[in-house]
Amino acid sequence: MDLKELINGNYVKNIIKNITGEYNEDLEQEACLKIWKNSDKYKEQGNIKAWVRTVTANVTKDYLKSSSHKMSQKTVSDEELLTEIRDKKSSPESELVRIERQKTISAAINSLKPKFKEIVILYEIKNYSYEEISQKLKCPIGTVKSRLYNAKKELADKLRELL
Repeated sequence: MDLKELINGNYVKNIIKNITGEYNEDLEQEACLKIWKNSDKYKEQGNIKAWVRTVTANVTKDYLKSSSHKMSQKTVSDEELLTEIRDKKSSPESELVRIERQKTISAAINSLKPKFKEIVILYEIKNYSYEEISQKLKCPIGTVKSRLYNAKKELADKLRELL
């Protein structure tokens, strides 16, 4: 997949929606503009999809941290925010299933070896790239990829009944 396909498709839009919970055309435009302006700085060493994801996530996170966004949002704690964001089709039964599923996944992640747990959290939850994780943990990218692969394999075994 090339850069033009990633930007013209829904890839950038979906990343923004996953982070903010809604579509935001202004953020999408800003992310695409930043990607195009910096495309000459992209080195062919990595995965272009991961690079686009990182740039988009950073633009979105910067927006969420910005004072203009904070002023437009009422102040609520993370737990209050999570309880307010509900699926409109949600029923008490489906909510209970969702909570139990989250607990099972959290327990599985927490039961991983510390080095695997750290990699999963950085990559899957905090959306760090391989390069960012490599720098943060001061280890080669190959080690990051290997640990992530092994962690996901271990998680798949632990969560087999959910899959």
